[in-house]
Order: sequence, then C-alpha cells, then structure tokens
Amino acid sequence: MEKMLVGCFLLILGQILLLPAEAREWPPSRSISRGRHARTHPQTALLESSCENKRADVVFIIDSSRSVNTHDYAKVKEFIVDILQFLDIGPDVTRVGLLQYGSTVKNEFSLKTFKRKSEVEHAVKRMRHLSTGTMTGLAIQYALNIAFSEAEGARPLRENVPRVIMIVTDGRPQDSVAEVAAKARDTGILIFAIGVGQVDFNTLKAIGSEPHEDHVFLVANFSQMESLTSVFQNKLCIQDLCAAEDHGCEQLCVNLLGSFVCQCYSGYTLAEDGKRCVAVDYCASENHGCEHECVNTDSSYFCRCPKGFALNPDKKTCTKIDYCASPDHGCQHECVNTDDSYSCRCLKGFTLNPDQKTCRRINYCALNKPGCEHECINTEEGYYCRCHRGYTLDPNGKTCSRVDHCAEQDHGCAQLCLNTGDSFVCQCSEGFVINEDLKTCSRVDYCLLSDHGCEYSCVNTDRSFACQCPEEHVLRSDGKTCAKLDSCALGNHGCEHSCVSSGGSFVCQCFEGYILREDRKTCRRKDICQAVDHGCEHICVNSDESYICKCLEGFRLAEDGKHCRRKDVCKSTHHGCEHICVNRGSSYICKCSKGFILAEDGRRCKRCTEGPVDLVFVIDGSKSLGEENFEIVKQFVTGIIDSLAISPKAARVGLLQYSTQVRTEFTLRNFSSAKDMKKAVAHMKYMGKGSMTGLALKHMFERSFTQVEGARPLSARVPRVAIVLTDGRAQDDVSEWASKAQANGVTMYAVGVGKAIEEELQEIASEPTEEHLFYAEDFSTMGEISDKLRKGICEALEDSGGRRDSPAGELPKRARQPTESEPVTINIRDILSCSNFAVQHRYLFEENNLARSTQKLFHSTKSSGSPLAEKHNQCKCENLIMFQNLANEEVRKLTQRLEEMTQRMEALENRLRYR
Repeated sequence: MEKMLVGCFLLILGQILLLPAEAREWPPSRSISRGRHARTHPQTALLESSCENKRADVVFIIDSSRSVNTHDYAKVKEFIVDILQFLDIGPDVTRVGLLQYGSTVKNEFSLKTFKRKSEVEHAVKRMRHLSTGTMTGLAIQYALNIAFSEAEGARPLRENVPRVIMIVTDGRPQDSVAEVAAKARDTGILIFAIGVGQVDFNTLKAIGSEPHEDHVFLVANFSQMESLTSVFQNKLCIQDLCAAEDHGCEQLCVNLLGSFVCQCYSGYTLAEDGKRCVAVDYCASENHGCEHECVNTDSSYFCRCPKGFALNPDKKTCTKIDYCASPDHGCQHECVNTDDSYSCRCLKGFTLNPDQKTCRRINYCALNKPGCEHECINTEEGYYCRCHRGYTLDPNGKTCSRVDHCAEQDHGCAQLCLNTGDSFVCQCSEGFVINEDLKTCSRVDYCLLSDHGCEYSCVNTDRSFACQCPEEHVLRSDGKTCAKLDSCALGNHGCEHSCVSSGGSFVCQCFEGYILREDRKTCRRKDICQAVDHGCEHICVNSDESYICKCLEGFRLAEDGKHCRRKDVCKSTHHGCEHICVNRGSSYICKCSKGFILAEDGRRCKRCTEGPVDLVFVIDGSKSLGEENFEIVKQFVTGIIDSLAISPKAARVGLLQYSTQVRTEFTLRNFSSAKDMKKAVAHMKYMGKGSMTGLALKHMFERSFTQVEGARPLSARVPRVAIVLTDGRAQDDVSEWASKAQANGVTMYAVGVGKAIEEELQEIASEPTEEHLFYAEDFSTMGEISDKLRKGICEALEDSGGRRDSPAGELPKRARQPTESEPVTINIRDILSCSNFAVQHRYLFEENNLARSTQKLFHSTKSSGSPLAEKHNQCKCENLIMFQNLANEEVRKLTQRLEEMTQRMEALENRLRYR
C-alpha cells in the first residue's frame, strides 16, 4: 500500500511539473485533461476553430521500437488523431507528414501526400508497428534532409511558413541526437520532444527547442499522452506573428509563444540588432593553423596551398611538390622540377625527342655530312672518319686507300700473292699445293696421296683421280674393280631389276620384297602394306594376299579396324603428377590432395597458402572505432599476411582505409615481401571520421583489382579476395558495389565487430554467408575470427586450384618411338631415310621375320656390348631400331632425373624462404 501511495504521488507531481507555466495558471474550468468522449464537447469545437487558416508544415516522428508494446502503440496513434482534430489540414494551410522509426526510418506519408484531414486520419490508423531498434538521431536527420525538402512538399523558407517536428519516444536512443537536432533547430524547425516512461530528460532537452519548459514534455506512460492534447492545441494554434507583422528578419522568422525570433541559415550568425545575418568568418574566429591560406565554407573552413605545393595529411601545412619523385614522370635521363610541374633533360651528347621525355644520341655524322668514304664515328662532342680493315686514312681525313702488302715488299710467292687485312699469303694455282716453305708450289699426285683402291691402274686428273681397266674388261659400278665383259653387259637383256650372267647367258632377278613375274623379266611387289594406301594409324602387317592393322602397346584397335585408342593414359605415359593423375579423353590432368593446390607447372602440388591470390583489405577507419581498437585491427591484418606466401607470383596484397573518404594505403603491386607489407601496416594512420562503406567498396571494385594497381588479368585465373572489416552502420548503400564485386568473381568476406549491422554484413559477404561472414562482440575476440578467416581463404584457394586443373601435357599426334620390349611398334614411313632401305630390308616388316629379327638384334646387342663396334651398314633397319631404342631410353632417364632435381631444388628454395 505504501508503494502505491508513493507511485500515485509521483504521477500527479510529474503531470503538474510537465506543463508550461501558463498552463498551470489556467483556472479549473479550462483543464488540459481531455477524455476520449471530450472530443464532442462544445469547447473542443471552439478550440478547433482557433487553428483555422493556420499555415504550418508539421512532421510527426514516432518511436516504433520493440520496447513499445501493441497497446501503447495504439495510444500513440490515438494521440496523433486527437492532435489532427484541431488542425486546419489542406495544401494552402497546414500540411502534415509522418515518420516512424526503429533501426531504420520508414516514411509513412510526406507533406505533399494528403490534402484532406480524413485521408491523414485513415493513414495514421493503418500504420503497422516496426518493433526494431531506437535510431532517433537517424530519424531527425531524415526529417531535416528529406521530409522538409521542397520535393517532399515543404514550402520554401522565404514564405516563412512555420516548420514543426513533434517527436514521441520511450527509450534511450542508440545513436547521437544532439548534433543533428541542433542542425534542425538552426534551420528554423521548431521541435517538440515528448518522452514516455524512463526517458533521459537531458536527451529530451538536447532534442527539443528552447525554452525547454515550452517544448519538452515527459509523461509517466502512454495513457497520459491525452493530457497533452490541449497544450499542443494552444501552442500550435497561436497567432503566426511572423506572418502578421513586419518582423524585419533578413533570413528566417521563427514563431514563439506570443512572440518571434529571427534566425539565420547555416554558415551565418545573427547580428547584434537581432535581425540581420552575417556570414561566419571561421578563418578569423578560429585558430585555423593554415600554413598558407584559409578558405571559409558554409559551415567550416579548409586550408589551401599555393601553386606548386600540396596539402599534408594534417590538412594544415604544405609541402613543395616533388614532381620528379613520381615514378610516372617518364624522363629517360634526368628529371628537373619547375614551379608547377617538371621538365626532362638529357645527358651530354644527347638531345630531347619530340615527346619531351626520351633522349637520343646526337648524330653529328648525320648533321654535318662530313663525307667519310667508309665510316663516320660519332663521339660525345663531334665525329671522325674511319677506314675498313686493310685500308688506311688519307691525309684529308675522309677518303681511304687500300694497303697493298704484296706491292710494298718482296713477297717471294712462286705463283700467287694475296693481300690480307694486315699482311699477305702465298697461294697456288688449281692442281698445285703449297710447299712447306709456304711460297713455292708442287703438282698434286692424287693417286699417291690417297688410298685409291683401283684394281688395275690409277690415273691422275686435274682435281682427283680415276681407275682404269685393261682391254676386254669394264669398270664395275663401284668405280674401282674390273669385270670381264659378259652377256648382261653386252646384250639387251630386258631385266627390270637386275641381270646375272650365267655361263654364256643371263637370268633376271628382282630386288628384295619383289618376285619375278611369268615373263621372267619384270617384277611385282610382294609387300601389300607398302603397295597400297592401307590407312592404318599405327602398324600395317601383311597377311597372305591382304593386310591387317595393329596398334602400339597401350592402345586398342577402334571399330573401324584402322584407328587406335589409348587404353589408360596415366599408366601408359610418364605423366609426372606429384599426387594424382586423372585420365581425360586422350590426355590427362594432374590433381592434388586436400590442403594442396596445383603449382604453375601443372604437375607439382603446394600447400594452399602458397598459392597465387590477389587479396585486398577494406578497413573501417571511422571515429566509432577508436585509436586503441584500430591497433588491434592492424594486428589482425598482420596475422592474415603472415599466413600467406607474399611474392609477385604467389600472394599479392593491397589495403584500403575508409571513413568519409577512401585512402589507398598500398596497392597489389607495391610490396613483394611480407616484411615490407607489415611495416606499411604498422605505419598506417587512423582516419577517425564517418563510415562510407559503400564508397570504399566502389573504390575497391573500380580500382583495386585493376592491372594498373597490380591485379593479375582474369585470363590468369588467379583468385580475387576482399576482406571488409567494419564496426558500425554504413552511412551509404553497400549492396550495389558488393553485388558488382561478387558478380565479377571477387570472393567477399565480411568481418563485423560490436555494433556492426547484420543486414549490411550479409549484403557484403559472398554466398554461402555462413562461410564468408564473421562477427565478434568486441575487438578482444578477433583472434578467433582470424583463424576461421585463414581457413576459409585456404579452402577457397583449394577450390580455385581445382578449377584451374588443365591437361598436364598433350599426347603426341604421331606414334611414340619403340623400345626394345616392343618389337612391333615400328612406323615404316618414319624410317625410310636410307637409300634402297625398303628394297633391301622389307623382309624385316613381315610379321614373323619382324619378331625374329628384333629378338636376334637384342641378343647380339647384349653380347657385343656396343652395336656400333661391329662394322654393320648403319643404314640397315637393325642398326636404326637399335640406335633409336637406346636413344629413347637415355632421354627418358635424363628427363626423369631432371624432374627429380627440379623438385629437390624447389623444396630447398621453400625451406630457405620460410627459415
């Protein structure tokens, strides 16, 4: 009972203290309390008529947070309907708009939406409860920027139509309200702040207009809001003194209770006479600290530097611009700074090209045309003439004369003297050779000097020798031995291939691979494979009067009986895959085990963190973060960098910091080592202003992943990853540029801390969001996010490595060369390089002879140790196959050893890199 009495006492006392002074002095007959049925009271009708023809732009701002229950929300709507009863609503009198807010702002209707009171009442009753947060400052900002804009129905300031905000809230706002409310009041908006329940009264005073006793109200619950209806009727329906009197205000006139005050636009201050407005000279009234020039703006000032200087990061001091320090000046030799730019200069002996950047050597020879007979040689400051070897420069310094060594001295040559560059040599006429004294000559005896091999006699010719035979003998085709004239040599034997003397007659014989026809003179081929276009892809084997096609080892014959198909590429070839070989059609690809990705050679595997990736950090540097937490963010970035293999061929990393603007700390091309990159992160300066996350994503999408800033081209198929870290709500839209980045192949990771908005993080993160969105309650738990993020990037690189699988090697279009164990893998057309090879050795390619010959060759090779030790004909098939087999085997062994050495070298380089 005692608590109930105290509660009633506080309730009654609160109602009395809430009312303005003049309201408390009213007699009892004019009580401010109005019941639900009081609307039909005659006094109400009288009050309603007092607002007739009242011009005003009124915007209601209603707290629709989750702390307002359904019953209280209905009370708020009843309160607004009560207020509407005494307003004269219409386009030319009072215009009404309404916003309700939670975590976001919802514009129910604007000042231009409705023209009749009944339409407004219907819209109020139709409102739905939002039940979210309490972003009061955001709602006031919306009213200032949008609701009171002429586009939304507000009348121009020059018409002096009163602008009124009536805001109802029941809790502590989740954002700042003082600054934005002050801006609204400075523009001439009259703000009534109504608090319900446990509302901080200082917060209400920061919102409402002055004097606070006339504009700030606090009631115990939503049911007591009805008691304020007549109070607001009195305040809203007072005479518009700004419209009724010649107020004399230069810019804005604002009605007060029974009076008015003059106000000025932003950037101006009221003069001492209280009427005129004077532009604020921020440069004169503040210690601006500008080194060179201070420039006023509407609401502040900025520092400016003279031509040839640039503003430092402190935005106050200036530094002379070193245009030559930029790597883009393009000067080939020297760069020279000027007042507002630079110029290029060339070294001595060079002149500037028309592009004013590159230099070319001064061609004095071309400019002066000195008339040198042989060569003109440029020097740094001139030129001189030079003669070719064997010539000397004449006294005129231009023409040349040949040095005749043979004429200048007694050369002693018996036949010919020939000048050289620096001397002379003796030579002999054709058919003679120089003697040991290098001066005299002797005739060449070719028969004596060479092993002529003539069977009977040797005869010298001018340049060589010839063998001769005695009478009734003829020189054989070898040009050395002699044969007695026989029937084949004397008669017209008619043999197509060869004639063999036999007694007093002859017989015809055919070359190997041919047989004699019935006429005993002409020959026909007995190798069908050689005689027809058989179409076999690998091997053609004779079979009686026809042929069959066969395939090399590791292949099978196709259905057409001619082409061959590989059985198992991975098993039949030395693929070189470090982990896994996978057949693909007529070729193969290499793949890696989990936790590894394919290296650039398409065969070796390396850990995912060693893989190529283009990674850009987008870091929130807004003032809500704070200097201390910003250092934790820098440590977080350093931890991610430590997990990557930083190099131009592996991981490239860039970083953006943003607040109200975006600053590129370093691009993907700036650093090629983790040490330099971490140093740049450590020296990063905290920006500490707004939070334009969308602007940062736009900068990242349009610039950071371009080849100009170091990103590898899309054709290189290198993964592109962005990590966006923020601790609060963005002041702009993030969805557009996040979607564009994702659509263009950028994997987006969103890291939210503290007051970060979940909806925005979901818009930023790639799908699936559970793998790309991370949240921490505060900055102390970011270490757990770092571990999860590193794992996520690693898995993304593994997936990318799988997409980058490509054939490790194309199979040869022609059949591979045979080995000793594959005697039938011979392509006849590839080795017909020796003369008469097909005729002399065609028997080797018959099926039975082929196997026997190869087996015999294999055994002879083993026993002799070297197939070249015996004096075989090197153009014979056996020797060709043997040489080819040995060469292929040696090449295979060398290739295998080279791959093993390459792998050991790479492993050693990796150990040295991470030591």
